[in-house]
Amino acid sequence: MNDEARNRRLFIASFLTLIAAGMGFSIRAGILGEWESQFGFTKSELGEITGLGLAGFGVTIILCSLFADRVGYKLLMVAAFLLHASSAVVTLAATPAFGDGGQDGKHAAMLCLKIGMTLFALANGVCESVINPLVATIYPKQKTHYLNILHAGWPGGLILGGVIVYLFSGRTPVASHLRWEITLGLFLVPTLIYGMMVLRDKFPESEARAAGVDFATMLKELAQPMLLFLFFLHALVGYVELGTDSWITDIMNNVISGKAVLLFIYTSAIMFVLRFFAGPIVERINPVGLLFASAVLGACGLYWLGSITTSDAVAAGTAGTAVFLAATIYGVGKTFLWPTMLGVVGERFPRGGALTMGTIGGIGMLSAGLLGGPGIGYKQDYYAAEKLKETSAATFDEYASKDKPNSFLVFPKITGLDGTKVGAIKDKVKEGRAITTEEQLVLDAGLYGGGMALKWTAVVPLTMAVGYLLLVIYFRAKGGYQVEVLHGKKPEGEHYTGGVEGPVE
Repeated sequence: MNDEARNRRLFIASFLTLIAAGMGFSIRAGILGEWESQFGFTKSELGEITGLGLAGFGVTIILCSLFADRVGYKLLMVAAFLLHASSAVVTLAATPAFGDGGQDGKHAAMLCLKIGMTLFALANGVCESVINPLVATIYPKQKTHYLNILHAGWPGGLILGGVIVYLFSGRTPVASHLRWEITLGLFLVPTLIYGMMVLRDKFPESEARAAGVDFATMLKELAQPMLLFLFFLHALVGYVELGTDSWITDIMNNVISGKAVLLFIYTSAIMFVLRFFAGPIVERINPVGLLFASAVLGACGLYWLGSITTSDAVAAGTAGTAVFLAATIYGVGKTFLWPTMLGVVGERFPRGGALTMGTIGGIGMLSAGLLGGPGIGYKQDYYAAEKLKETSAATFDEYASKDKPNSFLVFPKITGLDGTKVGAIKDKVKEGRAITTEEQLVLDAGLYGGGMALKWTAVVPLTMAVGYLLLVIYFRAKGGYQVEVLHGKKPEGEHYTGGVEGPVE
């Protein structure tokens, strides 16, 4: 096999890793309601599970970036394949571990899901530590072009997963309902394909190793004040983008029942299409200005979605058009945040090499997993509980979770609503059976909690916008944004992208 054919196969295998990651993420987001009903989880507990699916991702990217050049790409990709496969086995064991239910069964199911999501995150992280430098190595003169195509695989996987959920999962599947174990296990299809491909092919030596990049130089770059500021901003990107995507289907199901997954597919399609044009767009627009505009759009879209959720339009059944418009704004806003942040780091701190790129990607993932998923879940529990207490304390006592209170960072401990009891009410609505006044209060409280969670999450991209505006002012005072070049002339067609893309975004 010649180098061109080998490179094409390696590129396809790399693309498939993102398809697998996106499918797993998307399907998991779509079956949270089934986990809630089956195992009796609160929103905060679900947030802990989704968070682990991202936190381990971030740690692994950083750690593997330290030695990927030394151990070689193939060994890491084989390890990723084994981790992906084992994550499915452990996750699917949640139902038999749950057994007949009860607290012991719930805790056993929770443990299986947490371990399974952690293994899945580790697999994705190992892949991400390889595929970016791998594609940069096999297409050194067309990095921007091929990296943008590569990272369209993530939203492509989100779309495939969303379609699967729409057809076969939830309370109102379009085709027929399949057990969540079957739908979630479908991410193994692209996993098995990429696994066979990486086992077969020989991998090239990394570009960094071939160029003799000094590791000590990379470490020094990590202490640069502006880079530290960019790390902070990217932590916010991870929180609002991936943290919100973990929850958006579950939250919006309360607004457009049975259609929320279509909304998720739609915003993913926006990202998928626009990222094919990311290179030309970023080449013509100052990247910091693009980040500022994206953050503003993201904040407006999220706040609008939250406002719709807490408005009378939901009860009146007239929220559909507004939800579509708000989701469009949010989808466009989030599209360029992650890849453009990676591009800025690559352009301004080229001496950091793979280490700075892996670190910023890892920070974004850690923030999404440790803060975004759990934080948004906590906010839902907090506002839903407060709303139900306000309208009917007796109803709250009846539907409150009997587990220990949930907590998040320094915020007060709260008691969320019992997922099994709430799920039973939703099943009655699905079946067309009448519900009591108290049951309607419970549903209204959950709707309110989801809306308020989105409203408060909008503060995060608003904070990002302030940070990006400060960078715009800074670079303008310095005579404009400039790309740092270590040697030679600036690469044509990569003036702004730096030849890099976001880990999964």
